[in-house]
Amino acid sequence: MKTPPLLRFAALITLLVATSIAETPGELRIRAEQGDAKAQAALGRLYALGEGVALDYSVAFEWFTKAAIQGDAKAQNSLGVCHGFGKGTVKDEAKAALWFRKAAEQNFADGQVNLGFCYATGAGVKADMSEAVKWYTKAAEQGNAKAQTLLGSCYALGNGVGKDEELAVAWYRKSAAQGDAAGQFKLGICLEMGSGVSQDATEAAVWYRRASDLGLPRAQRALGLCFLFGKGVDKNEAEAVALLRKASEQGDSEAQSALGDCYLNGSGVALDVPEAIKWLRQAAEQGDSQAQKNLGGCYVIGKGVLKDMVEGYKWLNLAAAQGDQAAEELRETLERAMTPTQIEEAQKKSRDWEPNPQAGR
Repeated sequence: MKTPPLLRFAALITLLVATSIAETPGELRIRAEQGDAKAQAALGRLYALGEGVALDYSVAFEWFTKAAIQGDAKAQNSLGVCHGFGKGTVKDEAKAALWFRKAAEQNFADGQVNLGFCYATGAGVKADMSEAVKWYTKAAEQGNAKAQTLLGSCYALGNGVGKDEELAVAWYRKSAAQGDAAGQFKLGICLEMGSGVSQDATEAAVWYRRASDLGLPRAQRALGLCFLFGKGVDKNEAEAVALLRKASEQGDSEAQSALGDCYLNGSGVALDVPEAIKWLRQAAEQGDSQAQKNLGGCYVIGKGVLKDMVEGYKWLNLAAAQGDQAAEELRETLERAMTPTQIEEAQKKSRDWEPNPQAGR
């Protein structure tokens, strides 16, 4: 799976995080115009946030530039964000990486984690996971929660560093304790699976709940599944559906697939085949194999949709291509009832199909 591009990485939005600034915009402007780098950086943040002044990224970019040139690390990092997101200037990932590096070399943790992500994704620099790990480590050791989560993932996967699941858990615990939703979710996964730590479904559900309360769709889905199957919590299908719906409405394809199944089977909600098809289709269009298999099955028997063996074959074929054994068996059974022309058409539809990440939005 392709790594998300620079612009989709939430950890880079340090520019948009509210900062407590005691001085008024007018007071800051006086000092900024006198050349005070900290005032320039602070004034830039006000314009980037639209706090006390009209939101204006172009003006923010100008003040960040003035402060960054003077060596202010926060401004250098914010300027990198402007270049990376194309806020107030033309998008230029190479320039973004350059300014992140300047901030990182001053030991500014946000700059280090952002530079590390550039190396992890090849955004503005040549991809190099070992270099990414180096910068994540520097930021993580300073207590940066995002870096701790990312570093934990590197150790969990052996990406740019030797695989060490116990060390991954240690870093996840650090970020989770600081309230990082991604770290809490990943710690929950480790506890649920027993990866690098003793398996503990109850504690896993605790961390899923914390991340879910912070609005993380993956955690809402994971906690929903815990309630659906009574894993680490008392079984509660209605609560499961409520959580799966929250995640589904944010575009989480696995949650959409599970929610579709709930409507298809009447689990925690009244049986509603059209509603099931709606959620299964959204998940299937994003590439979820379970949803593709179930949607394919609906087309084969005409459940909630017009019976269409070609369309059914297409979805089963797509799911089978992802390793779904049940989908492969259903496809092979279906083939015996189809003509060679129908099979050829269905296979062409499969080849032409492309996932649509926006389908669930």
